[in-house]
Amino acid sequence: MSDTSRRPRRTGKPYRRPKKDPVRVLAFDALRAVDERDAYANLVLPPLLRKAREKGDFDGRDAALATELVYGTLRRQGTYDAILAECVDRPLREVDPPVLDVLSLGTHQLLGTRIPTHAAVSASVELARVVLGDGRAKFVNAVLRKVAQDDLDGWIQRVAPPYDDDPEDHLAVVHSHPRWVVSALWDSLGGGRAGIERLLEADNERPEVTLVARPGRATTEELLGEEAAVAGRWSPYAVRLAEGGEPGAIEAVREGRAGVQDEGSQLVALALANAPLDGPDEKWLDGCAGPGGKAALLAAHAAERGAVLLASEKQPHRAGLVAKALHGNPGPYQVIAADGTRPPWWAGSFDRALVDVPCTGLGALRRRPEARWRRRPEDLDGFAPLQRGLLRSAIDSVRVGGVVGYATCSPHLAETRAVVDDVLKQRGDVELIDARELLPGVPELGEGPDVQLWPHVHGTDAMYLALMRRTG
Repeated sequence: MSDTSRRPRRTGKPYRRPKKDPVRVLAFDALRAVDERDAYANLVLPPLLRKAREKGDFDGRDAALATELVYGTLRRQGTYDAILAECVDRPLREVDPPVLDVLSLGTHQLLGTRIPTHAAVSASVELARVVLGDGRAKFVNAVLRKVAQDDLDGWIQRVAPPYDDDPEDHLAVVHSHPRWVVSALWDSLGGGRAGIERLLEADNERPEVTLVARPGRATTEELLGEEAAVAGRWSPYAVRLAEGGEPGAIEAVREGRAGVQDEGSQLVALALANAPLDGPDEKWLDGCAGPGGKAALLAAHAAERGAVLLASEKQPHRAGLVAKALHGNPGPYQVIAADGTRPPWWAGSFDRALVDVPCTGLGALRRRPEARWRRRPEDLDGFAPLQRGLLRSAIDSVRVGGVVGYATCSPHLAETRAVVDDVLKQRGDVELIDARELLPGVPELGEGPDVQLWPHVHGTDAMYLALMRRTG
């Protein structure tokens, strides 16, 4: 008996094979990787784009559209889920994830881009035929036709609770953040509605690519010669690619003389490097060095002063990334794979130490939009002991009079001031330094002595920095 299960049914019409659209298939593949493997889009998408270019499937416009479809869908996932829930006849959790990815991509094209309605629906249905089959394509078609009956503003009025009834849930739906993240960011930011709305809006904007010219190896003047390059706002080593751009196409980046590094990250390293210090200034430590951006900037400044940097990273593969970032540094340095909470170096060995501790990453949601859906409030409890342990170890690692920087790419109070306050309460040999004085020209830094940067205020990731000196 022959197998006829995959043959098209006879309907009186000739069977038409689905037309494969490389852009939308690539976007779908990226979303599946994010969902299935807990991958990050900023790591998954570049190799997919590179492979497509090598095959001749893509040009620059195709790559830009694929990037917009992936990041736009991830950033607006919460809003789109609320809309799709009104258009699907069963709970979204009962919809197969690949089907939901196709629906989300289609919803973004309908509500978040200028793609005409007919084209957005038909392209999504064709994608469904390619990756899901004809049966599910009919379901996708029916749902997206319901989505197309209103625009984004109209849908938000229908699915978001009124602000006066539930401010946090309203903002969560409108700006596509989990409610607990909205609450945490609002607590950290303080103030009324305008500030938190600006912050959540900034999280949903595509960030500029920011480069760092590593001292002694490249100059900002060299990088400013690139197309659409403009000077950074705050760091003297920062150059922004105002219209996006491909960093790998820049010679200085390919050679490792420059790198991609958010300006907030640069400011943290520079503040630690420039903090006033009495006595010797010969040995520096980066105790959480991966993937190497801050370490490279610190190593360059250490070399200018005749100091040496020890860059320590617990994960061996990340230590390899650090070594790659530091390769070619004009002065001496060392990279090791070690646990910063149980360090292999003697106490009091260093004059300066930085720990940019592992965290929830809520300060970089512009760059990693999927992190907002992946993180849970209970993750804070998992990071807390490590963050405190790394800070205690960093303090022990510097000599009396030495300077320590505690940094994290999260504005959550449980990962910033609570950590610093808890550790300092346990010991009487540390005093805080006013970090604001070490970020010259940067406005709106708060009451100090610590510093919290914000995407909507400073155009950076939401980096936190506390500087302290060991006194006894």
